[in-house]
Amino acid sequence: MITVENVSKSFTLHNQGAAEIPVMHDASLSVAPGECVALVGASGAGKSTLMRMIYGNYLTQSGKIMVGDLDIVSAAPRELIHLRRTTLGYVSQFLRVVPRVSTLDVVAEPLMVTGSNRDLAMERAKALLLRLNIPQRLWRLSPTTFSGGEQQRVNIARGFAYPYPALLLDEPTASLDPTNRATVLEMIAEAKARGAAIIGIFHDHAARDKICDREFDVTAFTPDKLS
Repeated sequence: MITVENVSKSFTLHNQGAAEIPVMHDASLSVAPGECVALVGASGAGKSTLMRMIYGNYLTQSGKIMVGDLDIVSAAPRELIHLRRTTLGYVSQFLRVVPRVSTLDVVAEPLMVTGSNRDLAMERAKALLLRLNIPQRLWRLSPTTFSGGEQQRVNIARGFAYPYPALLLDEPTASLDPTNRATVLEMIAEAKARGAAIIGIFHDHAARDKICDREFDVTAFTPDKLS
């Protein structure tokens, strides 16, 4: 479902004499439906960079990244937008939403943009918010006013609202209390069971060991940044 072939990435620091900083060289990875692979490696090794390349936020210098039948590296913007709506979900560490939009609407949006009935989308959003212990008194408010932990749970609810065939998870259990952590791990297991291909970054080693099928060490593909 997700295939990364010989991918390389470097950043150009235009405010520092156009210095080139290589961050990844010839990385290859494949993830099958129903499999969860953890990206591991030291801080700065390129875990988040690889994830953002798969999502299409970062350009790739060389190689190929296939999600389903689409090559992210050469895809047109409209193709990426369609892929993100219907195929590839991304739960980041930070909730980014339009202010004044209610929490219910934030969580239901992935279903609405794919043509789901509004009532059904709202019922799905309510069920997820209940499961993740977001108080009902907050549902009509913007999540921009919530605590960090509440925002994280809203972000997870939004990411799991639509049954994406592929998911990218960036620290989904970070800073969660034991009850909500267990709930999120259950949700990931359910996504795997329905056939979702998942790539995640888990600094929570116990969570990683519980939910991931194998690890991919990005350090092996990190060039010497000082060369």
